[in-house]
Parts: sequence; structure tokens; C-alpha cells
Amino acid sequence: NRAVFLLTYEQLLQRRLGRYRHVTSLRPLQLVSRLSLDVTIADHAPITDLEVLPLQSSRTSSSSPVLPITTEIKQQDNVWRITFSPNIVQQARISTSGILGDFVVRYDVQRELGIGDIQVLNGHFVHYFAPKDLPAVPKNVVFVIDTSASMLGAKMRQTKDALFTILKDLRPGDHFNFISFSNKIKVWQPNRLVPVTPLNIRDAKKFIYLLMPTGGTNIDGAIQMGSSVLREYLSGFDSGQNSVSLIIFLTDGRPTIGEVQSATILGNTRSAVQEKFCVFTIGIGNDVDYRLLERMALDNCGMMRRIPEEADASAMLKGFYDEIGTPLLSDIRINYTESTVGYVTQNLFTNYFNGSEIVIAGKLTNASAESLHVQVTASNNDKNIVLETDVPLQHRQLETERRVKEATAAMTAGAKAPASGSLSGLGFPLGSIAEHFAERVWGFLSVKEGLRARLRSTTTKEREDHIQRATNLSLTYHFLTPLTNMMVEKPVVLADGTMETASNAAPEADETPPAANDLPAKKPITISKTSADGDPHFVVEFPLSKLTVCFNINGEPGHVLSLVSDHKYSGVTANGKLIGAPAPPGSHKQQRTYFSTITIVADRPKRAYIEVTPRKVILDGRDRIVLPCHSTAAVDSGVLSVAVVGKANVTVTIGGNISFVILLHQYKNPAPYQRDHLGFYIGNSKGLSDNCHGLLGQFLHQEVGLAELPVQVGAEPSTVLKVKDRSVPVVHKSRKIYSGTQSVDCWFARNNAAKLIDGQYEDYLMSHMFDTGDWPQGTNRM
Repeated sequence: NRAVFLLTYEQLLQRRLGRYRHVTSLRPLQLVSRLSLDVTIADHAPITDLEVLPLQSSRTSSSSPVLPITTEIKQQDNVWRITFSPNIVQQARISTSGILGDFVVRYDVQRELGIGDIQVLNGHFVHYFAPKDLPAVPKNVVFVIDTSASMLGAKMRQTKDALFTILKDLRPGDHFNFISFSNKIKVWQPNRLVPVTPLNIRDAKKFIYLLMPTGGTNIDGAIQMGSSVLREYLSGFDSGQNSVSLIIFLTDGRPTIGEVQSATILGNTRSAVQEKFCVFTIGIGNDVDYRLLERMALDNCGMMRRIPEEADASAMLKGFYDEIGTPLLSDIRINYTESTVGYVTQNLFTNYFNGSEIVIAGKLTNASAESLHVQVTASNNDKNIVLETDVPLQHRQLETERRVKEATAAMTAGAKAPASGSLSGLGFPLGSIAEHFAERVWGFLSVKEGLRARLRSTTTKEREDHIQRATNLSLTYHFLTPLTNMMVEKPVVLADGTMETASNAAPEADETPPAANDLPAKKPITISKTSADGDPHFVVEFPLSKLTVCFNINGEPGHVLSLVSDHKYSGVTANGKLIGAPAPPGSHKQQRTYFSTITIVADRPKRAYIEVTPRKVILDGRDRIVLPCHSTAAVDSGVLSVAVVGKANVTVTIGGNISFVILLHQYKNPAPYQRDHLGFYIGNSKGLSDNCHGLLGQFLHQEVGLAELPVQVGAEPSTVLKVKDRSVPVVHKSRKIYSGTQSVDCWFARNNAAKLIDGQYEDYLMSHMFDTGDWPQGTNRM
């Protein structure tokens, strides 16, 4: 009578005010007999300044040093464990409603000084840059404050409290001004910014104290006035050359006076700002056009912050100002070796604020490169800063792999199931996530950039392109974004009160998997020799011609290859992603590549996505089901079925007349040149159309022939394979298939299958794992 729900998720913690902040919401809405929270934090760098805050409700944010009751903190090397397990009486003392609040852990890590921390893993890198101990850059700031009638009461009072505190934090060398707006716009110091002096601070406090909420909301007029004042100041002789300029704009409503159309307001703002300064926007409450504020900030190198209706606006306003109140660098550019790196996320930044962090991720495109050159250029006050270093890629990859294993082991050891021992199923998802964290950080940052670019788009086509790219990446990496959905279905309760048995459910982590003969009876599947396995070696069987042909594809790690492409006709697509490995000693190759992931898209009758790795199978359709590859299980929805034979193979059957068999190659103690990988075999191709394409699919309905070229005097006889209207030189070879259990004699085509396959290698590269793009029709390019 016990159910265990395991939710695994990833979050890129943001560094703010010199701390990372991890929040767990504890709101069970009832008193719980056994409530236990375990937080494990592991990092390769020393963890510093760790603290657990008092439980935070939505209305308060206590800074009291008192720990939540029963909280224990333990440290061993670079691993910290925090436990919170109040009994039912202790919970009642906190709240009888079961709303305990947020359990907040704050900490920092001791990063390398200078260029920052760079981690390399599986063809991707992540760069964390968080300099400190630099002199603050002077700032020029204009506060634009909403004083419309809706600000009356607590909002206005808390806003004033925050502004009084902010005034105390302004530094000598800063310049500032205040503008209030409702129906009318009032400027404290017309046409100028004033320096921070005791007299100016006193007069500013008087201006703030006398602010009275009344009238409507003229957002466009206010931002125009603020921009004009700041722009005029920057064009004069008084402004410092290396200062940071910004507008902090606060409102609790939508535009009601003057220009009210969002698109026009955004256009006017861009024209007024002229890329000379940044606009930071703050919205208070529920009646704010947050989309307008977000776009206004994104268009003008700023950030937007929401303050909920019931929150402590004073503390949140002050906290937001603290984040941006101490600029350390401006005009930051981070460059990497162009020949080594591709697809880098944002690497140009207008400002860097003290206590924050810049995170950049990228793909490594040159597998043979020994090092990665990194250069950071920026301005600090009156100085230009240049930082450079060379990162040894192979050494850093091994170092990152070791750190990932250590962190995974620490996290798994720290995970406990409620009221029981360790949760045996948790180690697998943690390990799977950690192994690919660099690539997933790249995907995450790329999706965020796509979503921001979508908001900044000025044309429908540009917007649709950004949406499509962000959607594709979200689906590839299974990110929940505004463009994707997560569905949870309620189980069906039968008339007798029992739950409907799900025949397609995977065995639980602590259950014994069913024996193979206990699975639903299935028709035996005859596996053909047509396959892509190993390094990867391709084998194609031509039954009508009674010939077998083989070839190699020397791809690049990270490339996604089209194996079967029949989306237009049968609705089926199969792609494979390559992973790299060093070549074994004595090999003529510099590296090997294997298939680390196979994806299958079935578009009929309803779209379903299947992702197979050596460790798990993910089926995304009406439901999302994850099957571990170490145990035997089957999912059968009638039209689509997936059967896993533990540690051996996965069979995907579509519509009864299409099937693929994926062999699982796993190593207990792999050598440096070995990688867990997959083999892809076509079991049944009857349902695939004559127009099917892909590296394997193009041959399924073809006939070929052999011919011997005329023998010249003193030369060896040569054989060519007739494919369509092409002649392909071939030699006789023997290949091992089915995990080395069988040998097959085949005719081998050299040179990356030149002339054998239609087109060139590049024509089979897919943009992402679930790309169903059609084969580019046309002549064979050679």
C-alpha cells in the first residue's frame, strides 16, 4: 500500500549576490507523519559560505540566522549533506495547514581566478566566468517609478522604503535621477543627472517622500523621458567614459495613457535608447503586461523581474537593485578557437555585475584539436582587460569525467527514499544526466536564447524560425518550455475499486523483472543482415540480387545521421547519433565513432518518439514511458510496440510490417577506446515505401549487380558494383555482425561509400535527433 514517485529534473542554478540558491517547496497541505528532506551538494571546487535560511513563506523572507528545526548539516570533503525531518508535532508548530514554506540553501564555490572554470565532456564544453575583487565601475542610473492610482497603499509604501535604502547604497562616482509617472511625468532634476552628495541624497529622499499615487499609467511617455534625460547626460562632458548606464523602470499596471500599443511602445523605446544604455524592468502584482516588460528589457540588454502581489516588494526591489548595483566589467567578449568550436551560446555581454556569473557552452567540432584557446576582453573603469589561456582538451575531458563520477557517487549515496533505505532506481537517472550534462547545458542555453530571440523577432518568419529551432531542441533534450507540454494522466479506477492494470508498465526498481516467456506473445522476427553496427560498419543485404554489400562511414562525434527516412510515406524515420572514442593502439585511425543514441519517429496513426541509448529506452507518445535496458519489459499499444530484452536488445515494431532491432553493447570495464554503443538492424521493411531513403533505407527496394572490368596485362582483375546508373569499385571482405556471433561475406565499397550512396556524407546529417527532414531530391553529387 505504498507508492513511490521519483521526479528527476535538472536546473541550472543562477549565481546572484555571490551565492547559488537551491529552493525546495515544502507545502504538502497537511501534516505528514513521515516528512524528510535530504539535500546533497557536491562540487569539484571547495564549497564556501553554505547556509540554510529559515523557512521562507511567500509573504516574508526572514534573514534570521536560526536554522529550521531538526536541520542537520554535515560535510565530508567537497560534499555537503543537509537533512530536515520534523515530526508531526514539530510541523504543527510551524504551520497546522501543512504549508511549511520554502527550504532554502545558499552557497558559493571557490572558482579559479582569472579565466574561470572550463569543463569538457563528450564533444561539448561549459565555461563558468565569475571574476571578483575588481573595483566597481561608476554607474549612471535613472529610476522611473509608477505613481498611478493602483500603486496606492502597500505597493507605494514598500517602493518608497526600497528607494530610501537604495539611496544609501549609491557610491561616490555614481550619478542618478528620479522620474515619477502617472497621467503626468515629473522629473526630479530636469535634463541632467546629479552626483552622489549628502545634499543630493537629502533632496532625493524628499522627492520620494512626496510621491502621491493618482491617475493613469503613461508607460511610453515615462520611458521616453527617462531615455532622453540619460541620453542627454551621456552626450555631455560630465559623463565618465568607462561608466555603466541604465534605467530601472517600475510599474504595477498596463499602459492606459498616451501610447497603449505594445509594439509601438517597444519601437519607441528602441529608438530612444539607441543601444547607449540598458533598461531593467520590474513588475509588481497581477495586472502587469509582463510580456511588454520582458521584451523591453531583452531589446535593451536588461533583465525583467516579477514581484508577486503578496510578496514583500521592498525586500525584492532592494534585492534586485543589489544584483545590478555593482557593475565590475562592461563590453565583455569571450572568444574561442574558431577552428575548434562551433555553435557557441551567447558570448558577448554588455555588463557583468558583482556576484553574478557568465555561463557559456559550445560544441567542439575538431576532435583532433589538442587545446582550446580562450580569450576574454572587457573594460573595467579606465582599464581594458585581456585574459588568455590554452585549455588542454584531452586532459580536461578526463578530469571532468572523473569529477562527474565522483559527484554522481556522492549524490547517489546521499539520496534516501521516504521512510526506507536508499532508492535503488535513483543512481541510473543521476548517472545518465551527469554523463551528458555539458551537452544538455548547451541545449538549455540554446533553447533560452531561442525563446529570447522569439520575443525580439520583428517579422513573422523570423519568429517562426526561432520557435521551430527552440521547439526542436526542447524535444531533443526533453525540456519543458513554453513551447512543449508535460502530460500526466489519471489512472482508471474499475467498478470494483481496483486500478486498471497497465500491461505496458515497466517493472519497478525493486521488483523482479518478468521472465522473457512471461511477456506478451509476439510473432518471431527475422532479423536481416541490413545494419549499422560497430565503428560504424554498414551492411546491406540485397535478397533479390543475392548479394551483400558493406561500407564504413567515418563521421564526426556529435553528428546525427539519417538511417531510414520515410516520413512522407510510411511516417517512419530512424536517426543515429555518433559518439567518439580514441582509436586502439596500432590502429591507422585517429578516432573511432559509434552510435550512442538511436531515435525512431513514427507519425501514424499518432506521432510517437522513441529514443534508445545503451542504458534506457524512452517512449514519448500519448504517454511518456522510460524502460531501463538492464531488465526485460515490453510496451504494446497495438500499432506500436517496444520490447526490451535486458542487456541484450530492443525491438521496435510499427504497424506489424516495420520493425527495427537495436543491439545493446555494454562494457563492464571498458578500455579507453571502448564506449557503450548501439547496433541498428532492420528486422522487417515491408511497410517502408519504395521512396524510402537514408544511409540504409535507400537500398531496401534496390537491385544491384556485379561486373568484372576487362583485365589489363599484368593487372589484377577488378570488380565493380552496378548501383542505379553508377559503377562502384568493390573488394571482397568478411564482416562480423550480431555482436560478433556471425560472419558475413560482403562486397566492400571504399572511400566513405563514395558513389555507392546517393549524394555525399553531408547530405545525411540531421539537425537534431528527431529531425524528419526529407532527402534533398536531385542528382547524385560526386
